[in-house]
Amino acid sequence: MMDFRRGRKREEPEINLIPFIDVLLVVLIFLMVSTTYSKFTELQITLPTADAAKVEQRPFEINVTIDAKGNYTVNNVPVSFQSVAGLAEDLRSAARSGPGGQPASDPVVIVNADQFAMHQMVINVLEAARVAGYDKLTFAAQTGAKK
Repeated sequence: MMDFRRGRKREEPEINLIPFIDVLLVVLIFLMVSTTYSKFTELQITLPTADAAKVEQRPFEINVTIDAKGNYTVNNVPVSFQSVAGLAEDLRSAARSGPGGQPASDPVVIVNADQFAMHQMVINVLEAARVAGYDKLTFAAQTGAKK
């Protein structure tokens, strides 16, 4: 018997990576295509439902309006701004003329600020509401209706 492989070294078997990479890319593409993405998955909230049978009494509202020129009105009554304490007193006097002439204990201050009003004017109203002891504040916004 003759050994023909006498002068040649035995080759080590090696794994061919190119077909392996091809298969992995196909699997990756399949997973990417078959995955469903849901929007806002990080915001898992349960919204409250409205019950028409219960009618909650609306709190007394103090509407503070600020125009672009820096003029303030409290419940459609023009007030002159000298200080935050003066504006707080205007808010208190508006709360004294509450519903039915009774003083409102915990009114909601609604800030209606012009889009071109200075930021400091809005901060003055927030500070005046804090000084007056009214902690319920909200901002009025216009809907995006076309003009």
